[in-house]
Amino acid sequence: MTYEKQVDKSIYEFSRYMTKERWCSVWHQLDEIQRLKPSKVLEVGPGPGFLKLVAATIGLKVETLDLDPELKPDHVGSATGMPFSDAAYDVVCAFQMLEHLPYDASLLAFGEMVRVSRAHVVISLPDAKPVWQYRIQIPKIGIHDFLVPKPQLSTPVHEFDGEHYWEINKKDYSLDRIISDFSKDAQLVSTYRPTENPSHRFFVFKR
Repeated sequence: MTYEKQVDKSIYEFSRYMTKERWCSVWHQLDEIQRLKPSKVLEVGPGPGFLKLVAATIGLKVETLDLDPELKPDHVGSATGMPFSDAAYDVVCAFQMLEHLPYDASLLAFGEMVRVSRAHVVISLPDAKPVWQYRIQIPKIGIHDFLVPKPQLSTPVHEFDGEHYWEINKKDYSLDRIISDFSKDAQLVSTYRPTENPSHRFFVFKR
């Protein structure tokens, strides 16, 4: 199964791509990975490569895989047929990438991520459920951020926009379905939406 790149590398220009919210997501990516204490990490679909660059400053060795050689990944190849042996990496991750594949193909790619991982898979996916973001400061306790779901009259239908084939909490892609389908290959450890960027939902899986 082969795919072509969706966007030109110019989309990753700093001022266009790296919003404050996305930087917060990179922090959560690093936080989740370093908690697992890996010696070898594979990132699938690295985009501009910020995760690898920042990870190196804290001693995390990250290799990258992408089908677009212009992005200069360490390995050029498809997410649905990775050129690695079983259990080649301690942690395999993909952030805001799997939704760029048709849903069935994204499940194949996730299965490949599990196959080449020794222990954990960490991903993030777009979550379309609207929320309000709140912050309160409680004396002697500190600042507390939290999300409150917005009421919806109906579940929106996702239309392919040239990049995303599907998103969580769009019609036919409920969170329960995503968890059920992805959990066929690995055990879900945790899932959450960062309060700083709730459009990115994180998942940590264990083989």
